[in-house]
Amino acid sequence: MENEYLGGKLLLIDKPYRMTSFAVVNRVRGRIRAKFGIKKIKVGHAGTLDPLATGLLIILTGKKTKEIPSFTGLDKTYEAIFKLGATTPCFDREMEEENIQDVPVFTQLDLENIARQFTGDIEQFPPVFSAIKVDGKKLYEGARKGEVQEVKSRSVTVHSFEITEVNLPFIHAKIRCSKGTYIRSLANDFGAAAGCGAYLYDLRRTAIGDYSIDQVPEGYDGVWEK
Repeated sequence: MENEYLGGKLLLIDKPYRMTSFAVVNRVRGRIRAKFGIKKIKVGHAGTLDPLATGLLIILTGKKTKEIPSFTGLDKTYEAIFKLGATTPCFDREMEEENIQDVPVFTQLDLENIARQFTGDIEQFPPVFSAIKVDGKKLYEGARKGEVQEVKSRSVTVHSFEITEVNLPFIHAKIRCSKGTYIRSLANDFGAAAGCGAYLYDLRRTAIGDYSIDQVPEGYDGVWEK
């Protein structure tokens, strides 16, 4: 009888803070090989999360890895925290703040009106510190060397952008968007529209299509342990 992981299994995992999606895949692969004595097995994820982000990661194993493209195209839902009054080169808090300035006394309505500018079909520029490839090289590789690189805008869709809490300089938001949307870029663009700068302070993915973070098994599921 074929092992269920070789046959193909879908795992829902809550990615820890500061762990890469690639590291999660490696850990799952290692645990499967150790537990079942399997020498070789395909394991992949359906949508990268940045190391500083947490939340839902879909892992596919064995024959089911062929279905990865059908999962990567699903809409994503995030809970995000933006910090107003500064920017960072990478658009999140992995790097030091720059362009620090005072934050105006925004009302909830003010912030909702800004968010409305970024709802629907929009154009956005991915961060230069990202894994997108240009001429076969990942953008962040050149950015870390201080190279000036041309980044082309891309069309994405933000289905909803709800301001859920305001505690300036921090604002909390719930965002549902299409594949390829960078919430880091959304934070940076939001700050530019607000006139005081902003960067992504915290990010948690709560859903991928109909799959929810609430469906992640608690504790130990036989392969993954929080």
